[in-house]
Amino acid sequence: MSLYQDWRDDITAHSNDPYEQQKYWDNFCEAEMHVYEKILGDNRQVVEGTVESLRDEFGLDNIKILGFIDGISESLNEDLGDLNELTLETPVKLDINFEKLYTNMLKVPAEWLYTLPQWDGVLSEEKRHDLTRAYKDSKTVHVEKIGRNDPCPCGSGKKYKKCCGKNKNIRG
Repeated sequence: MSLYQDWRDDITAHSNDPYEQQKYWDNFCEAEMHVYEKILGDNRQVVEGTVESLRDEFGLDNIKILGFIDGISESLNEDLGDLNELTLETPVKLDINFEKLYTNMLKVPAEWLYTLPQWDGVLSEEKRHDLTRAYKDSKTVHVEKIGRNDPCPCGSGKKYKKCCGKNKNIRG
């Protein structure tokens, strides 16, 4: 069985009991927070070594290091490939895109991570504000109202009221 599969199995092992699940995620998130404090505090864009050496450097177990790698994998400049192939001896290079990482933390939302004071040395407050604004704007839905005399959006060339809006209880 792969380390990645061990991580996935560990997640599902706690999914039946809400109390145990919350306890599991609280524990994982605390460990993850300490890793990010170290990486951001050192302003290390590239973190590399074997899975085992990173596990030891960050004081994690085999499950948590794979959880961390899985979590950060979408915020890297270079794809890690198939996480199922990772072993303790596999060399990994985490080339972190900090802007993408910050945005992904907003998406989760992982407030305990994107509010870490260590971000001050990595991204300016203005840049974090801009990333937050862009993320929030991307979630805003803009709906255009179709007027009864507007061309029908189906492309027929008819007015909306005479085409797709015909049975919508509009006068006209």
